[in-house]
This record gives sequence, structure tokens and C-alpha cells, in this order.
Amino acid sequence: MTDRSLHLPVAAVADGDRLVQYAMRGEDAGYEHVWLPETWGRDAITVLTRIASETESIGLGPSVLNVYSRSPALVGQTAASLQEISEGRLRLAVGPSGPAVIEGWHGESFEKPLRRTREFVEIVERVLSGDVVTYDGDIFSLGGFRLRCDPPAVPVPIEAAGMGPKSVELAGRFADGWHAIVLTPDGLTDRLEDFERGIELGNRDRSDVTVTLSLPAAVSDDGELARERCRNHVGFYVGAMGTYYRDSLARQGYEDEAMAISEAVANREFDRLDELIDDSLLEQLAIAGTPEEVTEQLARWDDVDGLDELAISFPREATHEEIERTIDALAPQN
Repeated sequence: MTDRSLHLPVAAVADGDRLVQYAMRGEDAGYEHVWLPETWGRDAITVLTRIASETESIGLGPSVLNVYSRSPALVGQTAASLQEISEGRLRLAVGPSGPAVIEGWHGESFEKPLRRTREFVEIVERVLSGDVVTYDGDIFSLGGFRLRCDPPAVPVPIEAAGMGPKSVELAGRFADGWHAIVLTPDGLTDRLEDFERGIELGNRDRSDVTVTLSLPAAVSDDGELARERCRNHVGFYVGAMGTYYRDSLARQGYEDEAMAISEAVANREFDRLDELIDDSLLEQLAIAGTPEEVTEQLARWDDVDGLDELAISFPREATHEEIERTIDALAPQN
């Protein structure tokens, strides 16, 4: 069985206490790790600091911090601090995000995302080593920076997000892991070839890197409600979060569906999602249904060779009670 972790809700929750409660519930249920996205709500670092202080054993980290809104030196400092507070439980995931977020929300130019991610990872590694950082790259130039505290006693894995072939290859070549999203089992297998090519180019060992897939999940006695929650969530990502998720789905053999979903969401024709994301497609992109139905669906992902960690995420419309039910139903101890 693949390791199982939690990817905390990307949607707004009532208060930060809820996120801490989900992490604590996950720890009690045997989840290996808890990931926190950073979108347009609470910043990930503040909440992760609380989670680190109020849990004991569960791993934690952001998935992902974009490589535009913070400098790599600052992220290195942040990682060193969180590793100290969590007593060695941090894994750091970074990625370029996309133009909708970087240009629309942060006012930065979305230029050279792959090169920027590579340099970002390299600089954070050097910061965390405790050595003086001198770096002259295409994007970043640093001289004289050094941590004014001891470097982490436990090294911090630096993992990278990506969806396209080149970004996934980059993760395999330069990062300690790859974070994947909006992938079918076959699509993940195809991208794993890019990841493994990167590992070979970097002269690295496959056992030293981790593949983590974030997968939306909803478990309910009302299977149709669970499927509706995940269907709307997938539709939002493909249709409303720029072109990256749409293009990723198209690369996996669903170009017509991806374009139709994007068009429907743009026109606010949400009632069409039942037809465009039918049960067959939904089963490729999410875990949704009754407790009995999701057991079989989980087995499909456990059979994907090369997937190390399945991160259970939650639909945007999921209620507090539905999130807790899903955490419990999909717990590793079950």
C-alpha cells in the first residue's frame, strides 16, 4: 500500500482551528503527513507553525509554495525555522503555479517558470546547508547570505510540483520529490517516465525521491452527493484555474472533455458538469462514493507502480462533517 497523507482543504474554512483539528485527527488516524496548500486564504507558514506546535509525530509541509511571491533565501530561512519547531518533520514543496495566480494575484511576471524553479530549489538547498550562499544564475544572483542559526540537524527534503513533461523531468533531476495533481492512473504512469528520465539525467537514485499525488476524495452514505462534490471540484480546477489543469487533462487523452469543461465553467453552465465529467471520468480523477465503493477505488491507486504517497484532498464544497468523515473512512489504519 502507498503511504497516505492529508492535503488540507484549499477552500475557506471557518477558522484556523479547523485546519489544526484536521491535522490532529489525521495524526490520530495514522496518516503519514499533512500538506497545506497556499492559495488566497490563510498563508501556509503561519498555520503550519501552529500544526507543528500542536502535533507530535505527523509530518508536515506546504504543497506548494510558489517560487515568485517569496525569495528563495527567505524560504530557506522559513524551512530552517519550521524544521526546528517541528523537530525534523518538515518536507518543503515548491512550484511555479501559473499566470492566473502569479500575475493576477501577486502582480509578478510569470517568466521562465522552469528555470526559476530549478534555481529556487538550488538556492534553498544551499541556504539550508548553513554555508555562505554565492549564486549567479539566470534569474537569481546572491552573495554573502548565510543563516545566523544552526542549519537543520535533520535535512529538509525540497520537492517540486509539476504537470507537464519538462516540469516533471525537472523534479526528478533536481528535487527530492514530485507533487502531482489532476492525473489519471494512466496519466500518472506516463508522467512517471518523465520523472524517471530526470532522475537518470541527474544521476540520482530512485529510492531517494518521492512521488506524491493529491487526489480529491469524498466519502458519504449518499454516494451521489460524494460524486457531485468531487465532480464540481474537478470542474473548477480544469475550468477556472488557468489553462494548466485543462492542458494536463488534454495530454492524458481527454482533450474534448477538457475543452468542454472549460467552456462550461467559463459560461457558468455548471449543470453540464454531470454530463461532461461522467462517472467513468470521475473515477479516473477522484475517490468518491460510499465507504464500500471507495475501498475498491483506493486499491486502484495502490496498484500504480511508482506512486509513493497518496495525499487525500477535499472538494471545495465539502462541509466540516464531510471532511471528518472522509478522513476517518480513508485512514491508513482502516
